[in-house]
Amino acid sequence: MVYLGSRVAFRCIALNSSPPVTYDLIGDGGVLIATYTDYEGDQLAPFFMKASATLEGSYHCKATAGGRTGVSKTIKLSVVIPPSITIVTSEPSPPVVYEGSRIVLSCNVKKGTHLFYTWVFNRKELTSSTTPFFNFTGNKLVIGKVTPEHAGSYYCMAWSMVKDIRRFSSSTEVQVIVKVYASKPYISLSIFKEGASYRGNVTCWSTRGSPPVNFSLLVDDIEVGSVTVPESLAAWFSVSVVPELDMGMARCRVNTEVQELMSEPMSLELVPVGGDVKVEVQYLFSPYSLLAAARLRCHIGRGTFPYVSWFLNDTVLLPETHLDVIIHPIQPYYILADRRRTLILIKLDPEVSGYYRCRVSNSYDVSGEWVESAAVPVQITDRILNSMPPATSPTETPTSLHISTTEVISIAFCCFVLLMLAVGAAIVYKMFDRKQDHTNITAANSSSDAFPLFTSMSQLGGQQIDASSTDCDDLNQTVEITV
Repeated sequence: MVYLGSRVAFRCIALNSSPPVTYDLIGDGGVLIATYTDYEGDQLAPFFMKASATLEGSYHCKATAGGRTGVSKTIKLSVVIPPSITIVTSEPSPPVVYEGSRIVLSCNVKKGTHLFYTWVFNRKELTSSTTPFFNFTGNKLVIGKVTPEHAGSYYCMAWSMVKDIRRFSSSTEVQVIVKVYASKPYISLSIFKEGASYRGNVTCWSTRGSPPVNFSLLVDDIEVGSVTVPESLAAWFSVSVVPELDMGMARCRVNTEVQELMSEPMSLELVPVGGDVKVEVQYLFSPYSLLAAARLRCHIGRGTFPYVSWFLNDTVLLPETHLDVIIHPIQPYYILADRRRTLILIKLDPEVSGYYRCRVSNSYDVSGEWVESAAVPVQITDRILNSMPPATSPTETPTSLHISTTEVISIAFCCFVLLMLAVGAAIVYKMFDRKQDHTNITAANSSSDAFPLFTSMSQLGGQQIDASSTDCDDLNQTVEITV
C-alpha cells in the first residue's frame, strides 16, 4: 500500500541465472509496463514509478536467460487516496426525530480510498463495545430507537493508514435533536377578583413534550382561545365567571407536529364556600402500636375554591396570608396537605394538646365571610403516647393499627404452641382416665364372683326385682360399671 503520489519501486531478481538476464514488469491483463536487462548476473532489476490512481493493480516479473523463462509471484499494489472534505449527512434530514424513531448518520468524503471511520458524540469517541445502542456499518452510524439521551452533537473522522502513517479528515459538528412526545394535558382554574366582578385564569400544561407546542382552550367543545408557546409547556387563558352560575365545561387541547391530545373536562362553575364545616380527627399509629401522629381534616359543606385556616385554642395556628409567614413562621411539628384542608401533627407532646377548629373562606376573596367549625379536643399525654390505640369517639375516625410481619409470625407461633399444649393435656388425661376405668372394672369383677353379670341377667329374665333389695343394688352397680 502506498499513498497517492508516493514513489514506488518494484525489484526483480532471478538468482543463479547466466547473464544476460532480461526482466519484464507485467501488470494486469499481461500489459508490459517496463523492461530491464542484467548483464552481470544476480543483480536486482529496479522499476521506479510514481503512485497514481491508475497504478493500482496486480504485478509480476518475467525473467528470460539462456533461452529459459521464469515467472515470479504476483504482488497487489493498493494506492491509498487520503480523505478530504468530510461531511456528515443524516436520514432524515435535518436530523430532527421523535423518540423511538430511527436515524442514520453518514460520514461522506469528497475524495478518499481505503478509509476507516471514527464517530464522536458530545466530544467522546463512540465504540461498539462501550455504546451498544449504536450500530456501526461502514461509513454509517445507525440508531434504531432514539431516546432523549441521544440528542447532542456528532461529528466523524475519516482516516487511512499506510504502515504507521495516518491521514485524517474531520467533519463539522451536526446537532441531532430528539423530540419528546407530549403528554396528556392538564387543566386547572384559579379565580381572582377584578373590581366587583370575578375572572378565571385557566392554566393548560403538559408534563412532557418538546416545544414549540400549541395550546387551545375549548368551552363546551368550542375553541375560545389558542396560543403557540415556543419555549415552555404551559399556557394561560382568561375567562369570565359568575358565582353560582355554570359557565360550561372547559378542556385543554395540545397540538404538535404529530399529536393532538385533550385534557379531562373541568367545570367553570364558581360555588362560594358555605354549608356545614367540621373537623375530623384520626390518630395514626406506628408498626409497634405506638401513637405516631394525628391527622385533622376540615370537611367543607360546599365551595369550589376554599381557603382553610387552622386554630388551636382560638389562636391562629398557621399563616393566613403571605405577610403572616414573616410574622408567624410555620412550626416544625405541623404539616399542611390537600390544599390546607388536612393538618397533620407530626410532633406529639402535651404542647400540641388543646381544641382545634378550622375556618373557611373563598380563596379569591379572603376579606369576605368565614365559615367556622366547632372545636374538637386533641389530648396528648404520656400515657396515651405509650398506650395501645384507644377507642374512637364521635369526632374521631377508627384508628389504624399496623402489625408487622414479625409480630404476625410471633402470634401465630404462640397460638400453635398453645394448641399443642392443649392437645397434649387432653391425651394425658385420656390415658389416666382409661387406666382408672380398667382398675374399677377389675375390682368389680373380683367382688361379684357369686353373682356373674351374664348369669345374673339370664336368671332375672322372668323374675320381679325389688328395687330396695340388696341383689338389685348389686345388679345396678355391676351394670353401671360395665357400661
